[in-house]
Amino acid sequence: MDFLNSIWGAIFNNVISRPAIFIGLIVVLGYILLKRKWYEVVAGFIKAAVGYMILQVGAKTLMGTVSPLLDGIKAKFAVDAVVIDPNFGFTAASEALKSIGHSLSFAMITLLVAFIWNIVLLALRKISKIRTLFTTGHIMVKQAAVATWIIFFLIPDLRNFGGIVLTGLLLGTYWSVFSNLTVEATQSLTGGAGFAVGHQQMFGVWFADKFGHLFGKKEEGVGKFQLTGALKLFDDYSVSTTVLMLLFFGVVMVIIGAPALMELDKANFPPNLSFLTYIFEKCASFAVSLVILKTGVRMFVNELVISFEGISSTVLKGSMPAVDCAATYGFGDPNAITLGFLFGAIGQVIAIVALIIFRSPLLIIPGFVPLFYDNATLGLFANNKGGFKALIAICLGSGLLQVFGSAWAINLFQMAPFKGYVGILDWATLWPVIGVSIKYLSVV
Repeated sequence: MDFLNSIWGAIFNNVISRPAIFIGLIVVLGYILLKRKWYEVVAGFIKAAVGYMILQVGAKTLMGTVSPLLDGIKAKFAVDAVVIDPNFGFTAASEALKSIGHSLSFAMITLLVAFIWNIVLLALRKISKIRTLFTTGHIMVKQAAVATWIIFFLIPDLRNFGGIVLTGLLLGTYWSVFSNLTVEATQSLTGGAGFAVGHQQMFGVWFADKFGHLFGKKEEGVGKFQLTGALKLFDDYSVSTTVLMLLFFGVVMVIIGAPALMELDKANFPPNLSFLTYIFEKCASFAVSLVILKTGVRMFVNELVISFEGISSTVLKGSMPAVDCAATYGFGDPNAITLGFLFGAIGQVIAIVALIIFRSPLLIIPGFVPLFYDNATLGLFANNKGGFKALIAICLGSGLLQVFGSAWAINLFQMAPFKGYVGILDWATLWPVIGVSIKYLSVV
């Protein structure tokens, strides 16, 4: 048993938890099945891994831009609350499992069962209708931890190996079914690029694609507006992103104040730097991050899609990869990314203010990942089907649901003592519903 654990530990630490390597090895498998020459296989691995690493650099830069501001808001208003963010949710789930005498290794077995079940459902495509393989390794790790805690908390009798297997089957079914629901939406947005979304707002992607047309017309999308005069600034998305960030986060930074930000962001705000210069650099770095993201996306998605031609024609016939939602940022109107983020943020602010007004015992602090990745992604898909009006309605709604739904889930799963929850749209809507059915019907 120790030998098997060591093998699984090595695979997990060096492959599954390292998404760039995981994606690169999938490309290697696909290229081998396509009978490519050895140097093409090596090149494919490197380009896919480097492309994903570039994407990660952009993601970390984005997080580094926003995190000090969120910390500043928390410090400014002296609030002690639960942070909704997958990173905080993962840490909270880990601590929650420890509080009942279990380690995170249980969650990693859940992950293994879930991934195998995804492959089984894909192999049985004629029966299951599943076409997608969930390949977003870092997301899988976080979701496995939270899902394991949810089941262990709601049904104490399942705090054993059997419970882990059942949790893995539940999580693997979620990955398979909901990534599958994004296939048509992603093909429509990307012009048939050959991948689906495998992240944490898959239900939201499906909804935006399916019902976006009810809110507005596709022809009246973000890119269809004729901009004249000073509004021509918004023709270039790097300029428009910087301007919008200045208008939105510039105000936030002024409210927080230079002394607090200087303390929270010492690396980027030295004492000899002007506050105005700091504000501009922070807001401009948001646009820089998006350019980096788009560059990485193009690199790894191209290799992954080509390699899946080999996998889908041999081992897993008719399959396609379900990848990080950021892979969609290289398609559609880039301004929809920024506007989706902004309207989602407005929705979150409205919801948080409502919690304060109605004296909720639980206060939510928004984390960067739900704030940006949910709403930027939904902005793209909503704009693609229902234009600017759909983007506004769906992203505002997403922001509200992220806060109110997370508050519901935190209470239901008793995660407030551990100060974190996932907060992403699926886990603020779909998973609380699953939790209620489990709690009151004892159904997994």
